[in-house]
Amino acid sequence: MKTEFEKMRGRELYCFSDPEIMASLGHANDLCRRLRGMTMADADYRAVIEELIPGIPPTSAVCPPFHCDHGHGVVLGEHVFVNCNCTMLDAGLVRIGAHTKVGPNCQFYTPQHPMDHVERREPKETAYPITVGEDCWLGGGVIVCPGVTIGNRCIIAAGSVVTRDIPDDSLAAGCPAVVKRKLDGPGREEA
Repeated sequence: MKTEFEKMRGRELYCFSDPEIMASLGHANDLCRRLRGMTMADADYRAVIEELIPGIPPTSAVCPPFHCDHGHGVVLGEHVFVNCNCTMLDAGLVRIGAHTKVGPNCQFYTPQHPMDHVERREPKETAYPITVGEDCWLGGGVIVCPGVTIGNRCIIAAGSVVTRDIPDDSLAAGCPAVVKRKLDGPGREEA
């Protein structure tokens, strides 16, 4: 029989008031609270961020304040930069590829609550992972919804709400975000 935690990571309906899940949430909340009073220059910043996000590469940085549900559901590639006030609800995995820049106030939401209003009264949800490719740039205030994949080398304009997958080499903008144009070659936009 699967635990609620296994169901959570397995894209199944799970109970988020389960004691194991609540303990994980509490641990992350404590670490996020500690980060709120820090800068990246503080002596203990690296120890706190590495405890919160296990396996974070030494070349990657997350600017405080930062909020996440669990921390161990955040997977960052090399040379990732996450600017301040980012929220990652990581019941499902949030993967961000190498050399990606995340602007301030970005939000990544993996939980999806039931559509039925009676079911929604229960402490249950399903979590769908989010993947952001390599060499992307997400402008300030971007929201990424459950289950979305953003391809490699994409730019998502500030304030966009990404509700569906974005293919490689795309510039997307809007609410909901749509591809405005394809990006062509290293550092050049297609005419």
